[in-house]
Amino acid sequence: MSNLITESSTRIKTALVLFVTFILVSYIDTLFFVWLFFGFFLIVGISEAKKLFLIETNYSIYQYAGIIWVVAYFYPNPMELVFISLIITASIMAYTKKTNPKIILPMLYPMVSFLFLLSLYTEYGIQSLWWILFIVAGADTGAYYVGKSIGKTKFCETSPKKTFEGVIGGVILAGLLGPLFAIDNVSYFAALIISLIVAVSSVFGDLFESYLKREAGVKDSGDILPGHGGVLDRTDGFLFAGVVMLVLLRIVA
Repeated sequence: MSNLITESSTRIKTALVLFVTFILVSYIDTLFFVWLFFGFFLIVGISEAKKLFLIETNYSIYQYAGIIWVVAYFYPNPMELVFISLIITASIMAYTKKTNPKIILPMLYPMVSFLFLLSLYTEYGIQSLWWILFIVAGADTGAYYVGKSIGKTKFCETSPKKTFEGVIGGVILAGLLGPLFAIDNVSYFAALIISLIVAVSSVFGDLFESYLKREAGVKDSGDILPGHGGVLDRTDGFLFAGVVMLVLLRIVA
């Protein structure tokens, strides 16, 4: 019992530090600090992804990712660099004939998602990041408490503790919270639909990371965030949600 209380306290403290850091980044609200903030999570996330994809130590991954991320700071549409990164990686693989084909996987996950999140900021501002934050947080929180209280139906085999009732509760809570933090030029109805769809995508983002961990035989993707595990453990919902939200906003905004 004491271990559970200690773990919960550590988890809350880490979450508060992350939240305060994001508030600071939001207050400064410049491309450089948002780019730096995401860049830190990207590099650590790639390191964790290597473990999940069972890729041996290969520092060239960091070189490719670093170059693409630096270019993303100056390039007006960061998400387009996804295709450049894949072309460069595939070209090197073909030329050297020695590179493990799996090296391309971290360029897809989490690299693609962070480029989309950066594009979300450059196109729709800091408010869009607050919006997605409350959608994902609402989906997580609702799923946990509803699942604990009335959850009985297992959602899927990948994550045995996740219940169908919990997922529905999380999506509903995200739908209630999301429109309150939506960007200004989106109607309430559009914000509600976007929030619901993005919430569902965040559920599957969490599920995908759970699948990778089960396949790799690990409990957490890392241990850099006390009480939470790794960066991918904390950002998994955002990595799918960011892609879906950017696409939807481009349709309606």
